[in-house]
Amino acid sequence: MAITLEAAAAAMRDAMRETIRRNSLWYLVQGILMVVVGIFALMSPWIASLAVVRFLGWFLIASGILQAIGLIGAREAPYFWLELISAVLAIVMGLLLLRHTDAGLLFFSMLMIVYFMVEGTVKAIFALTIRPFPNWGWVLASGIIGILLALYLWANFSTVSQWMLGFLLGILLVAEGAALASLAWRVRQEI
Repeated sequence: MAITLEAAAAAMRDAMRETIRRNSLWYLVQGILMVVVGIFALMSPWIASLAVVRFLGWFLIASGILQAIGLIGAREAPYFWLELISAVLAIVMGLLLLRHTDAGLLFFSMLMIVYFMVEGTVKAIFALTIRPFPNWGWVLASGIIGILLALYLWANFSTVSQWMLGFLLGILLVAEGAALASLAWRVRQEI
């Protein structure tokens, strides 16, 4: 017996609704936190941009150090030297991001374009999947905003200023946080 596309979509919608109902408090908290962080990013976009690049730099350094520590005593392990090169490369990349923040901002701008496009597309597909769930339109709107932000950033890539990334990240966090909190709040009222 072949499962139709409509039946598969209905099963997925039901599974998503149940997941949202079960975890509505966590979705609500996540949505509120996203809005709060997004507002801070909008109030200080340059600091938000700088913080993201610096966080990534420190993350790469910590990751490389932990990877190197994991290699202690594993000299005979296959691909030891490749793992060691990988650990050193992570540390060097982290140090470069911390030292050359401007280059990091351009690199991060490209990552943000990819992130906004993927996140926006995923949100839009998710919204269309859970339709006609209450407030599904907010999730769709947040997905469309993510896609539009990616297109805007791509169109202005050559003139990306230091504040733009933080500002766009703030907009996305507020939009997605509001959509998530609204959806979770509605579900919690129905319980």
